[in-house]
Amino acid sequence: MATTVIAAFNEFMKDTVNLKKADTDDARASRDWLIGKMNDFEKDDKFPVSYPAIHIAFGSFARRTKIRPLDDIDLMFGLSAQSATYNVLSDRITLTSSGEGSRLHGYRHSGADTICSVRILNAFKNRLQDIAQYAQADIRRNQEAVTLKLVSKDWNFDIVPCFITSEDAFGRTYYLIPDGKGHWKFTDPRKDRDRVTTVNVQNDGNVLNVIRAVKYWQRRPTMPSMSSYLLETLILDYYAGRATGRRCPRCC
Repeated sequence: MATTVIAAFNEFMKDTVNLKKADTDDARASRDWLIGKMNDFEKDDKFPVSYPAIHIAFGSFARRTKIRPLDDIDLMFGLSAQSATYNVLSDRITLTSSGEGSRLHGYRHSGADTICSVRILNAFKNRLQDIAQYAQADIRRNQEAVTLKLVSKDWNFDIVPCFITSEDAFGRTYYLIPDGKGHWKFTDPRKDRDRVTTVNVQNDGNVLNVIRAVKYWQRRPTMPSMSSYLLETLILDYYAGRATGRRCPRCC
């Protein structure tokens, strides 16, 4: 039994808030198995070519800020653009097929050369349904992702197909993911991942537990709520300012 406040807090986090190691290990193994199966989708010469080098886990599970229960795991699955080009418009990003030699040419919008993200998502949905182990799973397309709700596990997988841009003039690259409307949008989960790691290290490894504790506290029915991502951002802003001796403009 804990005899100090710090020991009691650590015990509470371990027994009530933080994910169990066994669950985390099981989830990672399940995710890796799924990635392996999806890497094989390209054996169908009509399916887009995979690009394993840009596969990336994202979301709170990947950032290690997830609390119990483990209910969702997010994954961006990389695809080769096969020399497709993108165009940034005011309300969307379009991705144009490089021609008939590209597998992506079969996923164009009707009457256009631009690649339809909904058709890409549907291709993933259909192929996931062919995996015997997922025969009883609930598989749905949901805006920018395909959601795989497992029967044998407590968590869902949200699978987001993605491409990566060539480097810009500043050496930066960005991910392109479905925008929920048939086109594409920019994102970069590497920034969130790296920021969490940096701020946590700057504060002696204590920030992850703070984030998890506040998330747990916010779940109480008497507390006002905000999105998990916004909550993380506010906490990181505070601790980033503290590490550099600056006041946090959002919190102070």
